[in-house]
Amino acid sequence: MKQRLPVQGAQGDLLRLVATGRAASRADLSRLSGLAASSVSLRVEELIEAGLLAEEGSGASRGGRRPRRLSLAPTAGVLAVADLGAHHIRLGLLDLSGAPLVVEERPCEITDGPEATLDLMAEAFDRLLEEHVPATVPLRGVGTGIPGPVDPATLRVVTPSRMPGWNEFPVAEHLRARYDLPILVENDANLMAAGEARSWPGRENLMVLKVGTGIGCGVIVNGRLHRGRGAAGDISHVRVLSDSSVICACGHHDCLEAYASGAALATALTDAGIIVAHTSDIVGLVNDAVPEATSMVRTAGRRIGEVLTVLVNFFNPDVVAVGGSLSPAEPLITSIRAAVYERCLPLATRDLEIAPARAGRDAALLGAGSLLLDAALSPSA
Repeated sequence: MKQRLPVQGAQGDLLRLVATGRAASRADLSRLSGLAASSVSLRVEELIEAGLLAEEGSGASRGGRRPRRLSLAPTAGVLAVADLGAHHIRLGLLDLSGAPLVVEERPCEITDGPEATLDLMAEAFDRLLEEHVPATVPLRGVGTGIPGPVDPATLRVVTPSRMPGWNEFPVAEHLRARYDLPILVENDANLMAAGEARSWPGRENLMVLKVGTGIGCGVIVNGRLHRGRGAAGDISHVRVLSDSSVICACGHHDCLEAYASGAALATALTDAGIIVAHTSDIVGLVNDAVPEATSMVRTAGRRIGEVLTVLVNFFNPDVVAVGGSLSPAEPLITSIRAAVYERCLPLATRDLEIAPARAGRDAALLGAGSLLLDAALSPSA
């Protein structure tokens, strides 16, 4: 199962065009890639021989003979991807087009440490592969989202909050020891942004918030994920104004996450005598019109919106999409929207849409598949 893609350069570019649905024939590939038809045909034949592409039937004619239709071969391979949360892990196997073949979620405590968590993830992958993928179909890459900052150069977690033992842990090296394959390690909000971007056709600039146990934000610029040095979009530790003073898990005072995250709200509700086991319980309390929960969620939304005000004025995104386990609480998005529209410049919000995320619970998995395909097809993979 530990096989690498036998493609590089132009071959990888052609396979990516078919995998992402942009090309369905040799003519499409020639037009989109700029390669001569003879060069495309040679590389397509090599990809078919390698078991990565299949060609059958007939496509739509643009005049003349109807072209044969290209698609991923059934044996092209799968990608194993995961989205780690504070208390759960969501895992999936995707085909090379990014379509989920199987998805499951299971409990997982990230505070158990990196080795235990990553080994649990790998064992789950191996079981899913054994149960759902024929032995003739190779695993092509492994990727995971991490709820903390990830250095894109080293693929290590850097000073995360609420993740004891993870700081500077070599996540990619640990996984690569088990899978001799392309490995993707990325911040979970970035993966969510990459997956969510597919649900907003025609919108090139997005900010995608993940409001769950913690708070994260991924940024899409001109249709591509913007990582910066690995902390682009991290709004969780922006300082907010408050009459009181709260110490954040990072050690600083008055971070946004210390007031507006699911973990902060759960603590505040528990202190008020309302027991909350998980962030999703807060949504249930809001739906049941529990006044304390509704008020706290509304205040959290206003604080998040006030932080976003600066970023919306600066970046002028087309969309602010709000996801994560707290996002179904309607007062959260309403309060974010009210704060942004009240405080931002009219030109910055004139065509801005602030709305619930569209890609659903699998957004991070879809984003991981998209980015991992690029990694698997890169010449250095």
